[in-house]
Amino acid sequence: MNFTLWLLLSFCGLTLAQEGLPETEVTTETGSCFPDMCKFLKEFGAMKAKLEAVETNLKEKSEAVEAKLKETESQVLVLKQKEALKVVFSAGILGDAAIGPFNTPTTLIYTRVITNLGNAYNQNTGIFVAPVRGMYYFSFFYHAGGGHPVGLNLMKNNQVVVRSAEHQSSNDWNDNGGNAAFVELQQGDHVYVQLDANQHVWGSGYSTTFSGFLLHQV
Repeated sequence: MNFTLWLLLSFCGLTLAQEGLPETEVTTETGSCFPDMCKFLKEFGAMKAKLEAVETNLKEKSEAVEAKLKETESQVLVLKQKEALKVVFSAGILGDAAIGPFNTPTTLIYTRVITNLGNAYNQNTGIFVAPVRGMYYFSFFYHAGGGHPVGLNLMKNNQVVVRSAEHQSSNDWNDNGGNAAFVELQQGDHVYVQLDANQHVWGSGYSTTFSGFLLHQV
């Protein structure tokens, strides 16, 4: 008797409770809900989708900006490397007097530096030291008195690359000459102009010169 009364009271209470709620439940994809709740869920779902779209868009833009920054950094690095690899020099010999003759082959020291971009030429030794492996161009010119023989060599380390010479002449007051060459160098190779033994040139910062530059790396 007590159990039957309890069951009846429970059923009545449940019925009264449902009368205060919306009229019917609405079935959704995830289950049943009441109209106000369904509307809220739909609006929430739409808002969530918009937020996810915005997040995706921001992520894509961020990745694009990051990629552009890396590309710009790479371009700047390449430009800096190219700037660092500019190697150009030109120098002449100071003094308005004969240089030589000497008893042994002698490296000419061109002390009047006209330009020395990259600082690969040493005005104290007359030697150009290749900063990088590459293809270089070198030239040398000289002025000399005709009464003395002239013999100049463009040297790579201890080897003759090209040569320029003039025989002694009693009928020629002065001589001018020179030579040039493209030379492939390894980093650290030495290039210089060597005066042969018992030869001479005229010291002139404007006509006895030594020049070179880096064409490109190899």
